[in-house]
This record gives sequence, structure tokens and C-alpha cells, in this order.
Amino acid sequence: MLSPKQRLAPTILRFGDVDRTPVEQRNCGEMTTHFLQQLSLRPNANLPDGVFPATLPFVRDLDLRFENPVTFFVGENGSGKSTLIEAIAELCGLPVGGGGRNELSGLRAPHNRSELAPFLRAAFRKKPRHGYFFRAEFQTHIATLLEERDADPDFDGDAYHHYGGRSLHTRSHGEAFLAMFTAWMAPGLILMDEPEAALSPQRQLTLLTQMARLVRGGNVQIIVATHSPILLTFPDAELLSFDNGRIASTRLEDTAHYQITRGILEHPGRYWRYILNGNDENTFG
Repeated sequence: MLSPKQRLAPTILRFGDVDRTPVEQRNCGEMTTHFLQQLSLRPNANLPDGVFPATLPFVRDLDLRFENPVTFFVGENGSGKSTLIEAIAELCGLPVGGGGRNELSGLRAPHNRSELAPFLRAAFRKKPRHGYFFRAEFQTHIATLLEERDADPDFDGDAYHHYGGRSLHTRSHGEAFLAMFTAWMAPGLILMDEPEAALSPQRQLTLLTQMARLVRGGNVQIIVATHSPILLTFPDAELLSFDNGRIASTRLEDTAHYQITRGILEHPGRYWRYILNGNDENTFG
């Protein structure tokens, strides 16, 4: 069995002029937030009752403060994590469908507006000059866009220059995601919506390695919506739970994601007795 060091060794990449202090000797969360500091409901927000997004239970009391370079949104499906991160993208000038500012036009994304953003107010220490919104749905769109650019005789340059020299469609889902992340990883604001959907556990370690190096370089803020207990282990990250109808700070060990994953791995027989007996899924954990 490979040790954690052996698993991580092949995944470590080199990025610009960043602090090379070993991760075990440096606090990954010691930097202050450089960009988004607060997110709240506008005082005059006219939210229609019974209509989305007013139906999200946390919206009317929303008042979040971002104090760490890395923040994770964690909660059950339908709790509003993706809706909120889409709103943050729009408030930061990033396309809701995913990508960077140069994808604001011409990108065939599933949707391009946040229904929640108009009701929110964002406070920044300073607006990020650079940013990127990674989401699983966007990957196919950017891959197709790059192929169209490559085939366009009027496009000046190599469409695949930043992506390893070849089409993202020729790679696995996880390989293409990491190629995109590496290509666009730079100081600024980085948003991610369930990146684990594209990544094996091994590749999630690769992503954590890249995130840690970027944070240690400074001048970055990362906000991630996730179900992955692996990603939630990021040192000193702020974990915000969307469960129980409100958004509240939580610990890794208190999340259902951690408890269920640990429980079924340590006691698979007990969980499968529940499953095969048709017990309610809410009794797990």
C-alpha cells in the first residue's frame, strides 16, 4: 500500500514564484481573505413568497462573512449550495455557466443568469482582477469551444496551448478537469461546484495539492461546493453547512458526508442491513 507521501509525489506540479515551504511546515490557511468578505441579502430585497429562490430556507437570513482563503459549502442535494455559488459567480463578474471572464459571450452554457444574485449584496476587500468558475457541466462546453477555435482559420494562436496541446475531448473526465484547473490556476478568485464529480480519490489528492500550493502563494480565495470528505480535509478551511435550513460553521467530523463515509467503510455489514431492509436513508450515520 502506498503511503500518503508516495500517493502525492507524482501529482505535485510547479507553479511560478510561490512559497516552497513544505506543507507540513506552513499553515495553508494563514493568509487573510483578499477578495470577497461578506455576502448578505439586500435590505430592500423584494423576495416573492413561495417562489424560487425565496423557497431556499437560508435566503432571508443570509449574512455570510468570509475570513479564510478557502471555504467549503457542504450539505445535502437541494440545500442550495450550487445556487449560492452561482450567485457569487455573477456578483464577481464570472459566467454562471462556468469559465472565466473571456467566456462571458459565445459560450453555449445551460444557463447564464443567477436567479438569486439580484437579491444579494457582496462586499469586497478588493474586486478580483482574475477569476474562474469550475463546474462539471462547463467542461464539455469549453472542450467544444476549444475545438471550434482550433478549426477557425481566423483564430490566431494555438487553442490547446494551455491545455497540454490536445483536445480535452480526447481525455478522461478527470484528466480534462485537471488540465483546465492547471491552465487557469492563478492568483484571484476560484469557484468550484462539486469538482469531485470528475475526479477519483487519487485525483482529488492532486487537486488538494494544487490548491495548497496556490494558497501558499497568496492573493487567492477559493470557494468550493462539495460532497467530498477528502476535499473537506483541507487545513484550516472554513466549512459551512447548508443543512437544517440555515448556513452554519461546522467541523469535518460533524458533517454527514464524513460520518456516512467513515461508517460504511468501517461497518459495511451494518449499513447493508439497513439498505436491504428498506430502512430510511436518514437513519444512516
